[in-house]
Amino acid sequence: MKLLLGILFGTIAQILVFLQLQGSLKYEYLQNHKWLILLSGIPITWLFIESVRYIYDWSGGQLWPGRLIGFSIGIVVFTVMSIFLFGEGISFKTGTCLILSIAILAIQIFWK
Repeated sequence: MKLLLGILFGTIAQILVFLQLQGSLKYEYLQNHKWLILLSGIPITWLFIESVRYIYDWSGGQLWPGRLIGFSIGIVVFTVMSIFLFGEGISFKTGTCLILSIAILAIQIFWK
């Protein structure tokens, strides 16, 4: 349960970070409301803190699993969001990196 909560909080945070950083390139509202983007950093930070805490507890007090799981979640979320919101395709190089990040995620979760 701790791992699932950590992944959930991390995924929500990564989605919001994508919108925070790349959203103004697509949505005029975000271009015109920079303070909203800046203030969104507070709840996003809280989500990341909770994600790290849950994964840290799940991993028995180790830092590396949380870092690598968080990295992998970020890569997957970025890929999905860039495809759906910006219509970007996946090159062979990007696809290879995506596969590697999924492999990192699987190793951290399943390799004991």
